[in-house]
Amino acid sequence: MYRSSIAVLFVLFSLVLTIGCSTHQPIDHGTGNILRVDPAINEIIPEDYKIEKLQGGFQFTEGPVWINKNGGFLLFSDIPANTIYKWTPSGQTSTFLNPVFEGNYEEGRFVGSNGLLLDLDGNLVLCEHGGRRISSMPNPSGDTSRTTVVDKYNGKKLNSPNDAIFHSNGSLYFTDPPYGLAQQDDDPTKELEFNGIFRLSSNGELVLLNRDQTRPNGIALSPNEKTLYVANSDPEKKLWMSYAVNEDGTLGNGSVFFDASSSTADGLPDGLALDSQGNIYATGPGGVWVFTPAGKHLGTIQPEEIPANVTFGGNNGMTLYMTARTGLYRIHLKSKGLGL
Repeated sequence: MYRSSIAVLFVLFSLVLTIGCSTHQPIDHGTGNILRVDPAINEIIPEDYKIEKLQGGFQFTEGPVWINKNGGFLLFSDIPANTIYKWTPSGQTSTFLNPVFEGNYEEGRFVGSNGLLLDLDGNLVLCEHGGRRISSMPNPSGDTSRTTVVDKYNGKKLNSPNDAIFHSNGSLYFTDPPYGLAQQDDDPTKELEFNGIFRLSSNGELVLLNRDQTRPNGIALSPNEKTLYVANSDPEKKLWMSYAVNEDGTLGNGSVFFDASSSTADGLPDGLALDSQGNIYATGPGGVWVFTPAGKHLGTIQPEEIPANVTFGGNNGMTLYMTARTGLYRIHLKSKGLGL
């Protein structure tokens, strides 16, 4: 009798295990994949990750920035649509500013804003392609009036400011490629013979820091502000550069942080974001490349569209938002964004 009971219990236990295994559902990873190059990526991207598409139907999205007020919301640019959109955690997307550029232009031109960021006082700062300037808007609260922060270097118009980052001392570092000009480097309205990396000091002095990169684009500072990272969006030189930041704010000689020129995947080095540990999240060929501060490639986040820019946000600062051509995406990570 005892042995019979044990046998029955064993059969029932085996049956429960069988049913449990047969009903186990695979993890829904959403609309994309993760390329895991190094085991250390597992400390950043959870096993049960999900790449979510939040909204589609845009023309070319860029420049996301998280605004941590009124429950939190995301602003991002649609450059050819000449519009800044607002996305809220409730899933609603609305127009925040249209038009960005108020002049005449041909349909499809990249005339809207690109990079968006907050200054030290919480005001919204816009890198404007069509306006060929960096402008500022009061703390995002409905007042969309803007003032020019900088639009000329040595009396000549900037090309089309692309991306920017503030130093804790108030200095603004920014890149100035020609993407907002109809013919780019060959455009007859281009007044600067180079595409530069600049620093605007808090007293208004504009200094050219570097003119050697062919297509300087995304830009970011390390947590200790001693290293400046700049993406180069050139199909012939798909790489990221790093520069030592001197005490006076100038840059030391640049060195190649990572060269992806051999990659045949779609996309170019573009926007950058850092987490609190100094890891770099860089949009590039095939997705968002994740690097250690030492330049080791840990893996790549691959949504269904090639992302152009990224930013951290969300209530806990551990959500990476990705603007990817016609869509807006996000992924929840184990790492927290720098400064959040």
